[in-house]
Amino acid sequence: MEVHKGSGNLHLKNPVVTMGIFDGVHRGHKVIIDRLVSKAKELNGESVVITFNPHPRLILESGSANISFLSTLEEKTSLLRKTGAGHLIVMEFNSQLSSMEAPDFIRTILIDRIGMKHLIVGHDHHFGHGGSGDFRTITKYSKSFNFTVEQLPGIVDGNVTISSSLIREALLSGRLDEANRWLGYNYYLKGRVVEGSKIGRKLGFPTANIKPDDHFKLIPADGVYAVEVNLDGNIHNAMLSIGFNPTIRKQPGDRSIEVHIFDFEESIYDREIEIVFRFRLRNEKKFNNEKELAGQMEIDKANALRLLT
Repeated sequence: MEVHKGSGNLHLKNPVVTMGIFDGVHRGHKVIIDRLVSKAKELNGESVVITFNPHPRLILESGSANISFLSTLEEKTSLLRKTGAGHLIVMEFNSQLSSMEAPDFIRTILIDRIGMKHLIVGHDHHFGHGGSGDFRTITKYSKSFNFTVEQLPGIVDGNVTISSSLIREALLSGRLDEANRWLGYNYYLKGRVVEGSKIGRKLGFPTANIKPDDHFKLIPADGVYAVEVNLDGNIHNAMLSIGFNPTIRKQPGDRSIEVHIFDFEESIYDREIEIVFRFRLRNEKKFNNEKELAGQMEIDKANALRLLT
């Protein structure tokens, strides 16, 4: 997959295009891109995914403190590479682009710059200033600009249609199993190991404190998880705690992400690791003392090993 910054100076053959944020590149997105790739082959053309960076919400809701996303641009690019799409165009989302009306976006970006021949959109696709552009808008202008268009239905799981917002909500409320099912893979985050309080070592469970690489990466709900740790390509079973350590801390502090890697003695301070969330074990809980906490951690470890091995 070729990655392009911006839509200028592209010379593509019969481009078949889809566009969107693709946060998380979940199962619904993959159906669209599968169709994109197959349609490009039908037309003897090239498959093109257009996405936007930064996420439009960071521009349109710049004052909000509660913005988080399933994937960073780097992660999104990596996930899209696995779909078989031929090209990824990353367009800078700024105030100028946000004010562009839908017909202008079709003419200026999709037709004049990219030369689009066919467009594929999802069931809830909106674009242009204020989200005014939809499937009806696209269909209206398709004849004028000589391209064809198709809209795909959403992917339904149970009684819900899979979406990025639904997955974010599931992760934030502790429903990891649903989130992973809707993603089509296990949710993950990357971060660097930073200095911690070393209380875990005192309890017999030395932990590595993780600082996520991206401030806007979504951190799942507080609690204890069975996870896999990817360290330089080697996978280790582990358990991870997210929260405020209410048993240890007498005063409220910052939220922490701490991982205990099983049967592991190396120092990994300042190293980059990837955490893959496999199972949620329990909610965060305040115990009467450190001994009770250590006893529960033994139970957590046994449960994590049972699930991971």
